[in-house]
Amino acid sequence: MTGETAVGALHHVEIWVPDLPRAVAAWGWLLEELGYEPYQEWAAGRSWRLGATYLVFEQSPALSAGRHDRLRPGLNHLAFHAGDRARVDALAERATAYGWTLLFPDRHPHAGGTEHYAAYLENTDGFEMELVAGAVTT
Repeated sequence: MTGETAVGALHHVEIWVPDLPRAVAAWGWLLEELGYEPYQEWAAGRSWRLGATYLVFEQSPALSAGRHDRLRPGLNHLAFHAGDRARVDALAERATAYGWTLLFPDRHPHAGGTEHYAAYLENTDGFEMELVAGAVTT
């Protein structure tokens, strides 16, 4: 990559997962739909990059046993700008085929408040993502 990146901009996020193939299936399609490109691949991990930021999913041999719990200290969720409301709805619907379940269905798509249109999804491993509708620039 060339060019300068703003000081303080997010460089990367690394998420340890209990099952790499399951994580690649759950996250890969979505990241590519959002414009991320495959970046790195090794036996225990994969990453996708958008601009200067990349996301890493790794099945580390040092991983402790147990399911990720978004309600414990640590990562609660990742939130992505996903385009307009129709795109958020379409992605949320497709996500079920990749192991995601809609959270807060009784308040969807305004679980974050009446002025906030988003889909909150949780995957088989307990990770949450939020797909946010609104104006985005490319």
